Amino acid sequence: MTIAERHKYILDELNRAGFVSVSELAKNMEVTMVTIRKDLKILEDKGLLFRSHGSATPVSPYVSDRSVQVKKLEQVAEKTKIAEKALDFLEEKEAILIGSGTTVVAFAQAIPKNKSLTVLTAAMNVTLALIDNPEVELVQLGGVVRKSSSSAVGHYAEEMLKNFACSKLFLSVDGISLEHGLTTSNMMEAHLNAQMIRSVQKTIVLADSRKFGRKGFGKICELEDIDVIITDAGIPEIYRQKLEEKGIEVLIV
Repeated sequence: MTIAERHKYILDELNRAGFVSVSELAKNMEVTMVTIRKDLKILEDKGLLFRSHGSATPVSPYVSDRSVQVKKLEQVAEKTKIAEKALDFLEEKEAILIGSGTTVVAFAQAIPKNKSLTVLTAAMNVTLALIDNPEVELVQLGGVVRKSSSSAVGHYAEEMLKNFACSKLFLSVDGISLEHGLTTSNMMEAHLNAQMIRSVQKTIVLADSRKFGRKGFGKICELEDIDVIITDAGIPEIYRQKLEEKGIEVLIV
């Protein structure tokens, strides 16, 4: 296989799967991983892909902090379907944690008015979405308010969290990476999310397909620390396969 043929194969695989692995490319093209890394560098220098540790993606994997007012206008249909599917995990009279983010706000908005729950959250927009539900008892975590996410973070929120026991966490993230796990754009929010995961029995991640292959500044956890991911049909097939190999239930709406 010539260098031009290798480059075409790599770009075709990127367009098909949204992600390529150095080891798998080397195996499929019967060349060394050193050769593949050189190919990826050439293609990156041409602006055709972005390299990461042992892999490459067609777009930059790094995400920056953006306002919830902007993000709530994106992928609206997908987020609505994901939120409705997440309702299947709710049980009557249980205590749950809801993180921050536009997808979990959509989930909070979708919770039926007659559903009896105790909801613990740091996100003020989640609280507002549930404030008129007569059967929902709300517990609002306090702390430093991040205006970009409408959520409280920091020492006070983390200390308050230690006083409660919840069965499930419904979590949104900014990035899902096979190498780097779950991330968000703010380190304080990432730390609070990690505390939330440790305090529940099951973690259910609500994330549209654009989050796969992306990385935020703050690491939340490894992939093995979560139980379920609910996403839309745009998820790259390689991610679905790799996540299921790790024992994670992947639900596609």
